[in-house]
Amino acid sequence: QLQASGGGLVQNGGSLRLSCAASGRAFTSYAMGWFRQAPRKDREFVAAIRWSGGTTYYTNSVKGRFTISRDNAKNTVFLQMNNLKPEDTAVYYCAVKKEFATSVVLTEYDYWGQGTQVTVSS
Repeated sequence: QLQASGGGLVQNGGSLRLSCAASGRAFTSYAMGWFRQAPRKDREFVAAIRWSGGTTYYTNSVKGRFTISRDNAKNTVFLQMNNLKPEDTAVYYCAVKKEFATSVVLTEYDYWGQGTQVTVSS
């Protein structure tokens, strides 16, 4: 089970930190990712991290603004979002891929959290 939290309403240029806590099983050696879905748009890749290696990947639009990290001891992944823009407004989902390597492909992820709303006002 994945539990995402930390969303909210923030002004243009503000920051939020999303958390995704995994429970019920060990996710050692699994990759984890963040995706988002804006109204009337498809769900898209945001960032991913290898669980043990720490290698990270980002979509171009968030590079330099978002940082994905993890706390293995707490089975939790974070998404620090700085300099938020109105176009970042979306429901953000965390997901687990039952393999070591990360992916930007939504269908390659096996478990999904319930999503947390991020709204950036202009």
